Amino acid sequence: MALRLKSSTIEAGSTISRVYTCDGRDISPPLRWENAPPGTKSFALVCDDPDAPMGTWVHWVIYRIPADSDRLAEAIPATEKLENGTLQGSNDFGRIGYGGPCPPRGKPHRYFFRLYALDAELSVESGLTKKAVMKEIEGHVLEQAELHGVYGRA
Repeated sequence: MALRLKSSTIEAGSTISRVYTCDGRDISPPLRWENAPPGTKSFALVCDDPDAPMGTWVHWVIYRIPADSDRLAEAIPATEKLENGTLQGSNDFGRIGYGGPCPPRGKPHRYFFRLYALDAELSVESGLTKKAVMKEIEGHVLEQAELHGVYGRA
């Protein structure tokens, strides 16, 4: 069975609840996964918006998630290091942690949450950008799963 990423609050392709956006509480949604491949040593997750006017906009970079984890709780604190050793990187808002959907008015944007099962524990610092994390995980991705939602502002 393939790695699957799910959320109790986001159905694939559906509208993301306002609470997880800049128009609401701007907190991270709860995510869970199943069927991690054998040999998984850690996970990394990136959330981005490929429909942003200036190119893909990164909303969340979180990595060094322990292999025995199967979820990220709602409202992960915006700290560089979580109690279990998970690290968070910099988003394109210039902050650590999650920054929710905040598109300009008009057509709804798509937001992709991508989970990577890795065959290594990354020996890196917190605060990395998506680009840096993607470079670090290169050659270590066992499998990836994706969940996407949409959000727009009238």
